[in-house]
Amino acid sequence: MPARKSVAAGSPDNLMDVALQEQLARRAPLAARMRPRTLEEMVGQPHLLGPGAPLRALIETDRLSSIILWGPPGTGKTTLARVVASRTNREFVSMSAVTAGVKDVREVIEGARRRLSEEQRGTIFFLDEVHRFNKAQQDALLPAVESGIVTLIGATTENPFFEVNAPLISRSTVFRLEPLADADLTVVVERALAAEQATAAADAVAHLVDMAGGDARAALTTLEVALALARSDQRDQVALEDVERASQTRVLRYGEDDHYDIISAFIKSIRGSDPDAGLYWLARMLEAGEDARYIARRLVILASEDVGMADSMGLVVADAAARAVEFVGLPEAGLNLAHAVLYLATAPKSNTTMAALARASDDVRHRQAGAVPPALRSIHPYQRNKMKEGGGYVYPHNDPSGFVAQEYRPPEIAGRLGSPERRVYYRPSPHGHEAEVAKRLREWWGDAAYDTEEWWQFQKFRDPER
Repeated sequence: MPARKSVAAGSPDNLMDVALQEQLARRAPLAARMRPRTLEEMVGQPHLLGPGAPLRALIETDRLSSIILWGPPGTGKTTLARVVASRTNREFVSMSAVTAGVKDVREVIEGARRRLSEEQRGTIFFLDEVHRFNKAQQDALLPAVESGIVTLIGATTENPFFEVNAPLISRSTVFRLEPLADADLTVVVERALAAEQATAAADAVAHLVDMAGGDARAALTTLEVALALARSDQRDQVALEDVERASQTRVLRYGEDDHYDIISAFIKSIRGSDPDAGLYWLARMLEAGEDARYIARRLVILASEDVGMADSMGLVVADAAARAVEFVGLPEAGLNLAHAVLYLATAPKSNTTMAALARASDDVRHRQAGAVPPALRSIHPYQRNKMKEGGGYVYPHNDPSGFVAQEYRPPEIAGRLGSPERRVYYRPSPHGHEAEVAKRLREWWGDAAYDTEEWWQFQKFRDPER
């Protein structure tokens, strides 16, 4: 984009431009009309724009160097660039990387060089969607940015450390913008309602803010449609139904009781091997705005509590889904959660991991704590050689079978090795992979402690409340 030409006040071109701006101001979308024009009107981003924050200090002192603004849509990247333009004596040139090419960049740089030479005025070059520039286009900016001919403000929704060339990153300061908090979005919505001389019910504002997901532009776009719907009914108050129709989403009742009831139904459905019910409750929680990390945590717990040793891959799948929630985020991470739900619901079930830990914990709490058997203690060479302590431990890997029957617990806790009264915490179920585990344990430790016929009575629990 070439440098702007000055136009004399009162000239026909100037009057036409003023008329055009007035028409655009009236016809522009609500989000554009409500765009903050000063630093004081900005909401959110206190870590960057609060008192004493770094970006605010750079803007107020007009000492801004090249920066890259990184954040999700609707968090104020373009608005910040325009606020900078209103506070600086430098020329402000705006361009989108979606439509611009190397030729356009070179024209901007040439105009900036001429302006600096003839008018002693710097140039701020705002490049929206900077990640859309390829390597050659980004390289074209480097000399001008490095020499200070232009001050670059790049805006991107993508991680600049992956999408922007390292040389350009090294010559810029990256500022990360966060999604707007609910309180900030509420301020944005209330300002827009005041500007439109309208009001909104409290539940309508709450739903609007909730559905926006930290995106001020999305909130204002939905509000504009909701306002139109209300006024078509000769109303100046936006109702919840207007916001629902505008956003194409239905409000789901989801109070504290619903939170606990639905997660309980979710867990019990997967434990009961009903994949369709599991998916239904998952979808209902996601639609109601439940924290995806909470859902993921419950799946990780369930993988060990209700699937356990019957299919140990269940824990791997659940953990991978939890990591995907952090790495990918919603809405796409819903697919990863659904994957885990289907895997866990259709896996063979066993609660032996939970039962084994419960029995071991009960012995620790209620029975005498025995000493570590001498053969298992960590023995210093002095104790072994001079005090003749230790010894008796047999290294299993030295046996051809890789197994040696020896005591690993205090005798008063374990009971006699190989006897029916031996205290057993883990009794493998005959389900899934655990049947193979049971076979191995019977071969190693004998049938008495791992009698399959007695497994069900041994394992039976009172129906859990959770």
